[in-house]
Amino acid sequence: MEVGFVAGLFTASPFVLYQLCLFIAHGLYRKEKRYVLPFLLSTVGLFIAGGFFGYKMVYPASLNFLIGNGLRFQPMITIGEYTKLFLTIIIGLGLIFEMPILVFFLAVMRGITARWMWRNLRYSILAIFVVAAMVTPTTDILNMCLFAAPMVALYAISIGVAWLVNSAPEHRRGAA
Repeated sequence: MEVGFVAGLFTASPFVLYQLCLFIAHGLYRKEKRYVLPFLLSTVGLFIAGGFFGYKMVYPASLNFLIGNGLRFQPMITIGEYTKLFLTIIIGLGLIFEMPILVFFLAVMRGITARWMWRNLRYSILAIFVVAAMVTPTTDILNMCLFAAPMVALYAISIGVAWLVNSAPEHRRGAA
């Protein structure tokens, strides 16, 4: 049932987001409506990319660690534990890959700037590794780094997104 939930989540996410965008589009101005399609494509694309990264990179490394660490014992992984690990990694990384979208909205609302993100880079990397250590399903450093590496890369992309939003001509006119 849980595997079907994940498959349904990834399959239905484009349609659900499209319906959400159609619902919200009636309240948007014409210049704001041009952002609906890029938002939809980037949100779905990043979520699927996060799930794919988790499936291809993080999940096999986690299983290898868990099974390899228990070689002294008879490894007995139940299907419930297997699917819980799968769900945690796939959905977790899918949501983590949405960081540039969150930064885009924070930058549009002027809650965050690229300059602030760049100045706090070292604290952000520390926070990323702390979060990666908390959400990693295993206790080894390799899996923590597998979670943290895309988060650091997405943070760098988010700095670029914030810079693009804050340097847009209509954004500068609104600030004057």
